[in-house]
Amino acid sequence: MKVFHEWIEFRTFRVLALVLLAVCANVFAQQPHTLTGDIRTHKSFHSNILKNDRDVIVYLPPGYGASKNKRYSVFYLHDGQNLFDGATSFIPGKEWRVDETAERLIAAGKIEPLIVVGVYNTKDRIDDYTPAADAKYKMGGKVDLYGRMLVEELKPFIDSQYRTKLDAKHNGLAGSSLGGLASLCLALQYPNVFGRAGVVSPSVWFAGKHILHYVESLPKKPKVRLWIDMGTKEGRTPEEAQQSVADVRLLRDALVRKGWRLGKDLNYFEAEGAEHNEAAWAARVEAILAFLFPRKM
Repeated sequence: MKVFHEWIEFRTFRVLALVLLAVCANVFAQQPHTLTGDIRTHKSFHSNILKNDRDVIVYLPPGYGASKNKRYSVFYLHDGQNLFDGATSFIPGKEWRVDETAERLIAAGKIEPLIVVGVYNTKDRIDDYTPAADAKYKMGGKVDLYGRMLVEELKPFIDSQYRTKLDAKHNGLAGSSLGGLASLCLALQYPNVFGRAGVVSPSVWFAGKHILHYVESLPKKPKVRLWIDMGTKEGRTPEEAQQSVADVRLLRDALVRKGWRLGKDLNYFEAEGAEHNEAAWAARVEAILAFLFPRKM
């Protein structure tokens, strides 16, 4: 397996995580918070399905507190610690700036006011975000359980705590890398729950490109609006970057064969010069939000 992929995708390995926490403890302690807007945090949300706890962070749109009866679309994002706050992100100070971008786009009338739910990852990130086990690493393949946690536990909790729109058309999910795989798999598995999905820099390579077979095996095209992208420098060598782009093009083509229409319910984007990191994904948040949650749809 490519060295680049080993580093990027398995960066949450238990040993690596412990080493990074030890080395970077002082950096995290000194990193300022960068939250913008009305942010709520639910610490240690417990899942009986996964038998673990994780934090959940919620962004509420401008005017939420003043509009007592208005309901809002909801966007669930994986790797929640990387979305809003440089003090909690994997690389200190490097976050997606979803809160700042959403505030600006809502104020400008470019997207609908929406609730964004950041679902923190855990040490089981690789298992949670993948639909099949990787034979070499003997990890992965538990996205079904993670999906059940989202659909059966977290979404009902969010719907009970906030004024949400319940139908699939007004609920979406997104993530990057392995989180991109999870987003696509779960949107295809639960189209009656999530009608929009952002598949950002997806790790098509994982488990022998299982995601391609997953798409090809669909009995019919579900009604899901999809954003898919890849940076042209997502690799440690030019060859690796070229392969990453080639892989995501295969995924795009598989979806088109199933009935998705480019420029209609499928947007495909190659980010020239973009690498596999939070800064690159932050640069694409505006376009992702504008496609998935336009002001009028």
